Amino acid sequence: MPELRQDPITKEWVIIATERAKRPHDFATVRKGEEIPPFLASCPFCPGNEAQTPPEVFAYRSSGEKNSSGWRVRVIRNKYPALVRRGTIERREEGKLFRKMDGVGVHEVIIESPVHNRLIPLMENREVEEILFAYRERYNALKKDPLIKLIIIFKNHGKSAGTSLEHPHSQLVATPVVPMHIRRRFEVATGYYDDTGRCLLCDMIHEEKALEKRVVMETDKFIVFHPFASRSPFETWIAPKRHLSSFGNVPDEDIPDLAGVLKTTLLKLYKALNNPDFNYVIHTAPVDDENKNYYLWHIQIIPRLTTMAGFEIGSGIYINTALPEETAGFMRELVV
Repeated sequence: MPELRQDPITKEWVIIATERAKRPHDFATVRKGEEIPPFLASCPFCPGNEAQTPPEVFAYRSSGEKNSSGWRVRVIRNKYPALVRRGTIERREEGKLFRKMDGVGVHEVIIESPVHNRLIPLMENREVEEILFAYRERYNALKKDPLIKLIIIFKNHGKSAGTSLEHPHSQLVATPVVPMHIRRRFEVATGYYDDTGRCLLCDMIHEEKALEKRVVMETDKFIVFHPFASRSPFETWIAPKRHLSSFGNVPDEDIPDLAGVLKTTLLKLYKALNNPDFNYVIHTAPVDDENKNYYLWHIQIIPRLTTMAGFEIGSGIYINTALPEETAGFMRELVV
């Protein structure tokens, strides 16, 4: 029988459509086309083409000058940014109902490797470590700007996930507002903290560990699981066992463990689902709240295996055709 499950983090409902559920191995992606080369002369992110991108704002280098080849990880401003650094945060009214402000903020691209086909699941752990250190470096640099209220770091992999360039890269967007979608998550977490004196996400992780149904893997510092109210098949969360509200406060000694967990998790998805398109997002507290105890930063990974249709758009209720208990068990047993 189908189930309605409520997400404890957002209080939103999800339908687990067990009547038409697929088995985990039925979700493997069918890939067509030519093999991706390690270098593509026309790719602006490949080494030697640095002049085709905006100037770099940060890089880890083995050799070479700024804005030249020899880099291992390179961060640039997005050439077609969603937000820009010029303007003000003054809000203006148009009529009685319509409010607007300048699109002030930051939009950066983190180029993860000089190798055009070097995907994170196929990297060495040390390479993933540098990507994560670059994320944290840019987060902590941008949060010092008094205009910035929220910093989202995310990755789109594959066309159905929204990427336009296949060269491995992530993005960062820093905004002067905290959107209502994000506010809702924090309001639920704050209410729970006010009632109990505990972090909702930490309690959720404790429950997942106790039940053992949806846990994929654990290390000393991190846990990987498929959430109870997963919105889509193989939705995966990576959460720290150390309580920190902000990704910017992750200590150096935790990054290597996180790199191994992220690489292994993505490798399991890569092998089980044949390199699926996916998005991942680093969820972290707003800049002004990053030292408060009500929230726990975490990474959410959503493989793009299904398409949102009319019911989801109309109701806001997602339909998931896979049981997270089954997908987690499948991934847990997968050897990589």
